[in-house]
Amino acid sequence: MKNYTSPRKENWSGRTSKGQQYLHEKVEFISIPNEAEKTAANSFGILGYACDEGVERNNGRIGAKHGPDYIKKMLGPMPNHIPSKKRFYDFGNIEYIDNNLKETQDSLSQAVHLILKQKCFPIVLGGGHDIAYGHYNGIQSFLGKDKKIGIINFDAHFDLRSNENGSNSGTPFYQIAKECEHLGTPFNYLCLGIRKDANPKILFNTAKKFGVGYIKSDDFILQNFKKIKKCINTFIRTLDAVYVTIDLDGFSSAYAPGVSAASSMGFSPTIVLKCLKHIIKSNKIVGMDLAEFNPTYDIDNQTAKLAASIIHFITSNLD
Repeated sequence: MKNYTSPRKENWSGRTSKGQQYLHEKVEFISIPNEAEKTAANSFGILGYACDEGVERNNGRIGAKHGPDYIKKMLGPMPNHIPSKKRFYDFGNIEYIDNNLKETQDSLSQAVHLILKQKCFPIVLGGGHDIAYGHYNGIQSFLGKDKKIGIINFDAHFDLRSNENGSNSGTPFYQIAKECEHLGTPFNYLCLGIRKDANPKILFNTAKKFGVGYIKSDDFILQNFKKIKKCINTFIRTLDAVYVTIDLDGFSSAYAPGVSAASSMGFSPTIVLKCLKHIIKSNKIVGMDLAEFNPTYDIDNQTAKLAASIIHFITSNLD
């Protein structure tokens, strides 16, 4: 993969201790595809998607291509609660080059497939939400078309815009839906946190056309968790695997100012973590990613730390 860069050890630092008390002491560096066979099964793998071309095409604020390395820097000093039997890898970054977004997404797909083949859980760091198209295809190519894969997207936006005039950070789930339609396979997509003030009518119509389930931001609150849990259970019940994608611009800018499209009208980390814990209990989650972190607009690393804390939560709770 010509647009692949090996992991940079300088992204990981923090306090020193005895017994790998911090994640920078736990992390191992693997260059793919050459060293992939060195990875142990039942482990976690961090992979960056250093690309904001899709954001720029979608009229967002550019800078998300720098997101993966910033998140890794915030992860390093965090305490290590990963079981000793599990390994924790940095697989480097897929980077956008040669003005070719499709090629970048294809490389991401290949890398995710390779990580899954090693029985490792991929955690992909964006980059724009076009990350979802590559990540999903990597999961599908690994599991095969006979497996029912569901997408749970924590987001203010459907990202179901047509790619008739080219793909971008707002088109990934439309692209997946159309490919499912072509293959005659079900498109299983649930959005949590959708804002009416962030999606034009045409996107609600598109969601209805493709049978997309969603919970609006007004209802995506802790007090409503019983109904949210029921919705998640109904969605997951018939699936073989679940892919989780978190668009950081879905959070209120009080928690995540450093994103491509910030808004004060987003959801809170508490409800997201509660949902994640419930999804993990299904034992069907096969991969996750975080999209749209833009360090250019972050304040005191607040958004980077939020992203890192979500990853820390996943690695601490996923068996």
